[in-house]
Amino acid sequence: MINKNFLFAFCCLLFLLNCKEAIKTTFSDVTISTKNNDIVAINIPQAYGNETIITNINSEINKAVATALHIGEADSIPSISTEESIISFNKEYQSFKTNFPESTQIWEAQIDGEILHQSPEIICIAITTYINTGGAHGNLNISFLNFNSETGHLIPNENLFKNMDTFKKIAKTYFNETIKDNDYLFDSESFELPQNIAYNEDGIVLLYNTYEIAPYASGIIEFTIPFENISDILVFNGSY
Repeated sequence: MINKNFLFAFCCLLFLLNCKEAIKTTFSDVTISTKNNDIVAINIPQAYGNETIITNINSEINKAVATALHIGEADSIPSISTEESIISFNKEYQSFKTNFPESTQIWEAQIDGEILHQSPEIICIAITTYINTGGAHGNLNISFLNFNSETGHLIPNENLFKNMDTFKKIAKTYFNETIKDNDYLFDSESFELPQNIAYNEDGIVLLYNTYEIAPYASGIIEFTIPFENISDILVFNGSY
C-alpha cells in the first residue's frame, strides 16, 4: 500500500508545479521620466510574471517607445532603454534650440499605453503617441502590439487568422459602412487592411492612422468586427 504521507507530498508537489507553470502575466501602469526632463511624458504598461514572457513583452513595448522618440532615419533606431530614449529626445531639442535660437517652438512628446485585451492565448496592447517637434500640428499615432500569451512573442497580423483573404473580404464590408459618409475620399476598389489589427473586448478592431489611407482631414478611422461574425477564422481564442 502506498504511504499516505508520500501520496500527500506527491500531490502537493504536482500542485506547486502546475501553479508555477500557470503564472499569469499581469500589468501595472508605470510613469517613466528622467532628471531635467519636462517635455516627455510616458505612461505605459509593464508586464510581470514569467521572466521569459515578460522580458519579451516589455522589450517590444520599449522598442515602440524608442521608435516614437527617435529623431532621424527609421532604419537607424538604436536599441536603448526608455530612459535613454527620453534623454536622447531632450538632447535633440536642446540642439534644435541652439541651432535656431529665434524659434519659440517647444517640443513635446506624450506616450500612453493600454491593455486592449488579455486572454490565456493572446494579449493586445495599444501604444498611443503624440509627438510635436514643430510644424502646423503634432503627429498622433496609434500602434497595436499583439502578443502570444504563452511566449510573449509578437504575433504578425497574418498569423491572427486562418484565412487572410476571407478576413479581408469581411473587413471590407465593415470598412465601407464606416466610411460611407466620406466615401468620396476613398477608392473602395483598392481596399487594403490597416497596419493595426488587434483584439478588444468586443471583437477584432482595425485602425487606420492619419495619412495611412486618406488625407489628414479624415483623421483616424477605426471599426470593430464582432467576434461572433469571424470566430471560425480566428487562430486565437479571445475568451477570458
